[in-house]
Amino acid sequence: MYLTNYYTDENQSVRFTRQQASDFAKTIAGDFNPIHDVDNKRFCVPGDLLFAFLLHKNGLSQKMAFNFAGMVNETTNIQLAKQCNNTSLLTDDNQKVYLEMTQSGELSHDHALIEKVVKAYVAFSGMNFPHIMVPLMREQGKMINIARPLVMYQHMEVEFLHLDIVDPKVNFTGASMEVKGKRGHVILNFDFVENGKIVGHGTKNMVASGLVDFDEGGIQVLVDKFNLLKSSYLDVA
Repeated sequence: MYLTNYYTDENQSVRFTRQQASDFAKTIAGDFNPIHDVDNKRFCVPGDLLFAFLLHKNGLSQKMAFNFAGMVNETTNIQLAKQCNNTSLLTDDNQKVYLEMTQSGELSHDHALIEKVVKAYVAFSGMNFPHIMVPLMREQGKMINIARPLVMYQHMEVEFLHLDIVDPKVNFTGASMEVKGKRGHVILNFDFVENGKIVGHGTKNMVASGLVDFDEGGIQVLVDKFNLLKSSYLDVA
């Protein structure tokens, strides 16, 4: 399966190299957040890659919930721990939890379907900035700090009406942002659609920290940097 290119098995654990994580972010998710660059001092593995890894290992369920609890880097040894209550955890050597997943309903291990669902979702997720986040920040009069932009996954839920699907696409259905001080709570809503019919829906919750007053010139600098990174990567690729 394609995902094996983006992680490395090491005995009883898994690691994500900087190159693997960065390639996944850019190639699969279209995510050019500098925090996923191989030379970034604050480098972390994309939450979308952890999500994809869990589906790759556990299968696709009709109903799934994900709680993101920490940032994984290239030195983190990740283990997959399954519990008896349909809960799976990604932990490190010290049992620190980075991602919790609960599953219920129908279950599919169809690798082709899982790959299509993952790719459809992470491609949508990679569009969060600038397409969704910038209008939200402009509306709220607050923005992420361009010197230290930080938006973290917090929680996500996905529910399908059924798993008798082949190639669902993801449609964005709306977003909101609530600002409290220097923190912003962002909720994104989306549907899974196949052959013109809604076959599932989901929500993603994120937290943006270190917010500052919105500045049109400042946010344009960040957007221009994002677009430059994207075009440069695509030209090389």
